[in-house]
Amino acid sequence: MKRRTLVPALAACLALGATGCAGVGARAADPDAQEAAALHALFERQWEDISRRFPEGSTYRGDLRYNDRLTDESAEAIAAIDAQNRSWLAEAKTLRRDRLSAQVRLSLDLFIGNHERRVAKQAFPGYRSLYLGALGGAQSDFADLMQNSPVQNRAQVEQMLSRMAAYPRQMDQQIDAMRRGMALGWVSSRDVLDRVLKQIDTQLPADVEAGPYYVPFKRLGSGIPSAEQAALQAAGRAAIERHVVPAMRKLRAFVADEYLPRAPANGALHGYPDGARVYEMLVRNQTTTNLSAAQIHAIGQREVARIRAEMEGVMNEVKWTGNFAQFIHHLNTDPKFFHTSGDALLAGYRAISKRIDAEMPRLFAELPRAPYGVRAMPAFRGPDAAEYYNGPAMDGSRPGYFNANALGWKTRPIWRMATLTAHEAVPGHHLQIARATELRALPNFRRQDGYVAFAEGWAVYAETLGRDVGIYDDPYSLFGHLQWQIFRAARLVVDTGIHSMGWTRQQSIDYMVERTGMDRAFVTSEVDRYVSQPGQALGYMIGALKIAELRDRAKAKLGARFDIRRFHNAVIDQGSLPLDVLERVIDEWIAAEAVK
Repeated sequence: MKRRTLVPALAACLALGATGCAGVGARAADPDAQEAAALHALFERQWEDISRRFPEGSTYRGDLRYNDRLTDESAEAIAAIDAQNRSWLAEAKTLRRDRLSAQVRLSLDLFIGNHERRVAKQAFPGYRSLYLGALGGAQSDFADLMQNSPVQNRAQVEQMLSRMAAYPRQMDQQIDAMRRGMALGWVSSRDVLDRVLKQIDTQLPADVEAGPYYVPFKRLGSGIPSAEQAALQAAGRAAIERHVVPAMRKLRAFVADEYLPRAPANGALHGYPDGARVYEMLVRNQTTTNLSAAQIHAIGQREVARIRAEMEGVMNEVKWTGNFAQFIHHLNTDPKFFHTSGDALLAGYRAISKRIDAEMPRLFAELPRAPYGVRAMPAFRGPDAAEYYNGPAMDGSRPGYFNANALGWKTRPIWRMATLTAHEAVPGHHLQIARATELRALPNFRRQDGYVAFAEGWAVYAETLGRDVGIYDDPYSLFGHLQWQIFRAARLVVDTGIHSMGWTRQQSIDYMVERTGMDRAFVTSEVDRYVSQPGQALGYMIGALKIAELRDRAKAKLGARFDIRRFHNAVIDQGSLPLDVLERVIDEWIAAEAVK
């Protein structure tokens, strides 16, 4: 009995950041230590459960134990997951907060909040049946997984082959879920589904070796003898032809023949059964605030006006005599503002990354160890797809990646590249996510789970740090930074406009093009994203504004004691946080700094 009590108590001290771990054996019967140990055990059981139930997520985190499996997405499995989430929540609420240290209480509060949000979503089965989005979903998830799965040895390749064999079953489950959604009046919008069909078609070339599913078999690792590689590649080709291609063709037939004919022309949530309540829930979850859609809409309009005035100031600085649209046309058509190929674009991003890397010690007291790279995103996403980031493996076996759209180099001007690099790489997503991954004193869920308002809010805020370290060293790069900022502000207007105020797709596209000057094809892709991912775009600017507000508060209260490096680590060194919790954490940090 003594050993059973001692080990969890010690584990709780180490994993939960509890203080006073010396003499843990003497405290084994201490109710406070037992409560912390019980909480740690709950965290570990829940983490193991989701690692097993959602093996794709485990792969992305670098946990390769379940690389031969895919998530069970049957109705029975979804019901079991829902029941388990309710059980985790109920168990967490039985623990005594007053017996926990401040750091451990924070972990408990975050765990409860996460599960309250998951349970709240259970009330909306129709919304949960929407598996197809403008930028990703059932039509692209498996291709992404294949390209991010390791193939360093024969065992890993055989795991991949097992996953391919399991894929038709998962696709059938996803199609069944969409049929259940259809019965409830929930079908993705027509414009989104048109994009989905195009994305499917690009993944099904006549020769499977030219498609995305064969990519891993072109990069088999050195742990596989060359004599075996040809046989494994042949097995890969056969598995793609036997399992993956038929599953994707089944999805295409379902979308074209059954789903699309039932699709609404307008995907605004207010047009779906109980859609207004769904949007209210999503706004709360995505912003982690109590702001209403109307309040967010007004914030967006205010920020659009503020940033647009600053952009016009840059136009005056370069002595432009035409109007805003003419200036944008000049920037988007003069060859001097563009690279000449996708490879040159990637090289440009890498050069900017090196410049920014050198400036990071000026902004952070501690930096993550995990490296990152810049690579081209898969071609099947098309030239209009937005850039994105993949985080490093938890065990350090894989770096983070900024995925750039090399295919779209003709619409990626040089003057917008610096701010995009700051967002996706450092000091944006890579720095924050890699740092969270390395905070080993925190429970796994705090190192890996994320809140859009924090993660994307941090990345948008990180773009503004380019001004502090001279990354926007000419008026055009500064204009590019401001264009991305106004783009995030316009999202607040458009997302809320679409889903709660009756805005049409065309109205939304026209508004964003006119206010931001962004390319119409890119804006169209983005608006379709807001239609298919309601509320997700709200967290970017709402989060960035909150972090900037907290920085201003800290500077005002600390005066000469304010250290920007320590402030930034205070923001990111608790993992991803809801904005109200972040505010509490920073207020406590300010109080501690004031008495140093």
